[in-house]
Amino acid sequence: MFYVTVITFLLFTGFIAWYSWYKTKDVNLESSDGYFLGGRSLTGIYIAFSLILTNLSTEQMVGLNGQSYSTSMVVMAWEVTAPLALIFMAFVFLPRYLKSGISTIPDFLEQRYDVRTRQIISVLFLLGYASSYLPTVLYSGAIVLDSIFSISDALNTGTFMTVFLIALATGVIGCFYVVFGGMKAIAVSDTLYGIGLIIGGFMIPILGLLALGQGDIGAGVDKLLHSNPDKLNAIGDHSSSIPWPTLFTGLLVNNLFYWCTNQAIVQRTFGAKNLAEGQKGVLYAGFFKIFGAFYLVVPGIIAFHMYGNSLKTADMAYPQLIVDIVPVAFSGFFAAVLFGAILSSFNGALNSCITLFTLDIYKPIFKPQAKEQELVKAGKIFTIILAGVSVVIAPLVMFAPSGLYTYLQEMFGFYNVPIIAAVMVGFFSKRVPALAPKIALITHIILYALSKVFFGEVNFLYILAVLFPVSVLVMLIVGKLAPREEDFELATSNKVDLMPWKYGKLVAAVIVILMIGVYTLFSPIGLAAGL
Repeated sequence: MFYVTVITFLLFTGFIAWYSWYKTKDVNLESSDGYFLGGRSLTGIYIAFSLILTNLSTEQMVGLNGQSYSTSMVVMAWEVTAPLALIFMAFVFLPRYLKSGISTIPDFLEQRYDVRTRQIISVLFLLGYASSYLPTVLYSGAIVLDSIFSISDALNTGTFMTVFLIALATGVIGCFYVVFGGMKAIAVSDTLYGIGLIIGGFMIPILGLLALGQGDIGAGVDKLLHSNPDKLNAIGDHSSSIPWPTLFTGLLVNNLFYWCTNQAIVQRTFGAKNLAEGQKGVLYAGFFKIFGAFYLVVPGIIAFHMYGNSLKTADMAYPQLIVDIVPVAFSGFFAAVLFGAILSSFNGALNSCITLFTLDIYKPIFKPQAKEQELVKAGKIFTIILAGVSVVIAPLVMFAPSGLYTYLQEMFGFYNVPIIAAVMVGFFSKRVPALAPKIALITHIILYALSKVFFGEVNFLYILAVLFPVSVLVMLIVGKLAPREEDFELATSNKVDLMPWKYGKLVAAVIVILMIGVYTLFSPIGLAAGL
């Protein structure tokens, strides 16, 4: 039966690789727009699935389910509140991004401030991706794939070496996508894997309930609802991993950074055919995120009912559940879908990194007169180097003291606040000078580092809630003391049509209503009451 798993895995993965090549063979990959942004031809569906798959990888499937296993539904906030940030992206950020015709977030920061700000932020992004995000994706993916294929048993290797070998294989395959296919190949493969992920993702809680009820899904639901109703409460108190006051403060700041200024995410929208298609993609993704709790958090609760506290680490809850409940006939397909989620996040971040390196560092600093083909070639070389660094770091993530997902979010905290502050102040002020974001960045890093030393027990989302207004205030004070000589005006590039989607506001309203509904469901007046 093991061979059935391997064969179905290879067939599904191979088909998607072939189809991605087929759909991109007519794209001009020798130009920077064609290679990095898919020729600015992406429609709403491609953008939505690419956003979802770039965001949704095994670091979430493993990390969030691991946290719900050890805590409660409170961690669904990472998913269910994300649509608020995506609504901001659709109506506040994206119109300005597409109007300016930028290729990267630092590109906008150069337009608004100066080239040095652009380069500093690019370096921060690259350091963050290389040291935390990419290795975390590879590590979590290795845990899941090892659970399904028992690679460590077959090779007789320990966890460290197993993670390294799987990360190496994933890194090599990811490089092939990025080097030979560019953004369009990534977007096409994301769409196909996204369809599989919807099927596979929602299959896990259903199979889990069947297992929990010993073949009777009704009995499984009854046990889930009545055995430990507190586990179904998503309203966290001050001692929880996500206290409820942070939902619209620190968590919102974190989400605004991730969904509105994080290069690996927003680059998908920069490739939009026009503003309407970009808004469709962003809002479609927001609609999908509302239901993330059901396949990214509920399986962890099911795992708690099945295993109690017997698992070695909380991050093993989801991999163990897959091994125990997924039929062999479907295990290869599901493994391929998970592998696609790993590739998507890895490839997306790689593509964003080489865009940042090539357009923000290599060309302006090392080779200002470089031709389009030279830029693409430099980006491909950098891809291989960055992937290699990430593969080496990946096994070290196993030594992170906190849970996988919390570790990743706390690492983002070192640079997310000053970036979102710089972008927002850049949008809504005209006289704040280039000096302001630099001072705000230094101030934030110092204060955030000190908070880890002196307020280590305080939830980092509270820290972000305080440091965001501090960064904005610092920038505005600098703007008052040393304003720029001329008002800033956002240039219009005319690269795409900027007519908004006529149904955008209606869809946004529906998303907010659904978000409130999901929170009501998982609250003391809903399922957490024990019925």
